[in-house]
Amino acid sequence: MRGIAIREELTDEWQQRGAKEQRDYEILTAEISKATFGIVPSEYKKLKGLKRQNLRYHMNDLELIFTMLGERATTEIHRTEDSKGVVKLQKDAKACGDIAGGARKRLEKRLKKSIVSKENYLTKPESQKRLKG
Repeated sequence: MRGIAIREELTDEWQQRGAKEQRDYEILTAEISKATFGIVPSEYKKLKGLKRQNLRYHMNDLELIFTMLGERATTEIHRTEDSKGVVKLQKDAKACGDIAGGARKRLEKRLKKSIVSKENYLTKPESQKRLKG
């Protein structure tokens, strides 16, 4: 639920700062995703075998956490820098995705495995959804 709230706050911020067309939102979202995970949402959906479903609902906890980090950081940078216009919003989105992507890469190095998963969270048995410590 927090992830959805963070996303809604970000899209509201984009609207107030100059994003008008659906394509603007797609481009900005793709910037965060590409920098965070190395793939854009359409590629991510394909990896998980999704068609029209919401990608966020099919992510595991760590995928969601890094998505939220990139999105929340983007909102904060827009506010801190009083960003205006799609070009500046896009630069901020990439920079914040890079921050989330850097954190993801450090965790992957420590875990010795990728966070990006083809597994579809909604189809996993409940017993496998818990992170093993």
